[in-house]
Amino acid sequence: MAATSDNKVRVAGAMQAYFDFVDGEGEAYRLVFESDLRNDPAVAERVERAERGCIEAVTETIMADTGVSRDRAELLAVALTGAAENAARFWLASARAVPKPDAVALVAALAWRGISNFPLADGRPDD
Repeated sequence: MAATSDNKVRVAGAMQAYFDFVDGEGEAYRLVFESDLRNDPAVAERVERAERGCIEAVTETIMADTGVSRDRAELLAVALTGAAENAARFWLASARAVPKPDAVALVAALAWRGISNFPLADGRPDD
């Protein structure tokens, strides 16, 4: 989120990160998203902390850019990160039927077209 102030690039980068994570070596994503190890309190706490960190970064960015309340920004952040996670997991489960760059671009475009409808706090459009 901090790497750029271009929100369209931020959305694409976030989607790319989720796809890269599920496509990574060793299938670490299974521990985070699917593992029975999440029943272990120590593992659950670490996974939840990582998830909260992602949601919090998106929440803070949405609040700063749009001026919406924390509750609203957090709901939007959960929706965006959830869409990224589910789309990336579906892409992997479907044997990467869509080339990864295309899959990332499709999901990023969908997310961008939604979140870009929230006006920036300074009143300028976020193209």
